[in-house]
This record gives sequence, C-alpha cells and structure tokens, in this order.
Amino acid sequence: MPDVQGGENLLFLTDEQLRQGIEAMFFAYRGFTADPDRILATMAYGRAHHRAIHFIARSPGTTVNNLLGILGVTKQSLNRVLRTLVADGLVESRVGTSDKRERNLYLTEDGAALERKLSDAQRARMRAAYRAAGPEAVAGFRTVLEAMMEPELRRKYHGIRENGA
Repeated sequence: MPDVQGGENLLFLTDEQLRQGIEAMFFAYRGFTADPDRILATMAYGRAHHRAIHFIARSPGTTVNNLLGILGVTKQSLNRVLRTLVADGLVESRVGTSDKRERNLYLTEDGAALERKLSDAQRARMRAAYRAAGPEAVAGFRTVLEAMMEPELRRKYHGIRENGA
C-alpha cells in the first residue's frame, strides 16, 4: 500500500494530515474555478450559470428536471439561471416532443462558444496538474473523489460519464 508523508499507511492518517487534505481541496477548488470566475464576472454570471452551461453542453436536449437532479438546486434557483441564459441568447428552451410540458435545453452558438472558453480554461489547468502528478496519482485522485461522493451522486456521475448528462 502507498505511503504518505511521514511513512504512515493510508488507513491511518492523522487528523493533521486530513486537515491538510481538506485545506488542499479548498485551495484547489479556488484555483479550478478562478479562470471561469474571471470570465463569468465580465458577464455578470456566476458558478450556477457555469454549471448549467456545462451540463447542457454535455447532453444537448437535456430536460429541466434532469438538470435539477444533476445540479441539486431548487427549481426556483435553476429557473432564475435559465431565464438569464435564455434571455441573453446562450440557451434555447424547446418544448418536448413526447411531452409538451417538458422543456429541452440546448446551447446556442454563443452559448457553445462560452462553454468552450470556460472549459478550455479548466482543461488547461487540469491537464497541467495531471501531467505534473502522473498517471498513478491521477487514478488515485479520481478514486478519492468518487469515494467522497454520496452514493446517489456517484451513480449520477457514472451515468453522466457513460451516457452524457
């Protein structure tokens, strides 16, 4: 089994080592979101807009209900975000073909361009970090992230990876 700082077995991490891991996650998240946050700030958008754009891009035609399940936000909160994105011409909402009550979401050309810009920034950061860490660390990192997910969210994550959002 791999060793960690101080030669301790991974099953016996100290509270201090766990605290350091928690802090590393906080600072890594700040770094991961910094570039998109700067881009979004010029448009008066926030992370909720980014998450919606990301998952609509991953699965064009996704429904509002599916997006609600993925994002784990209230309908009111998501509707506020979607109204802005639709009004600004970044997302198109179409009536469902099989169920007229359903709304299917698609990025417009401008929405797709914004999604590429946001994702390119994050991919560059992830690529550099993965390259620096190496393949074993990347696999271990993904294992740790999945182990931290709630079981229901892990199932959603695996579904997204296999089928798109």
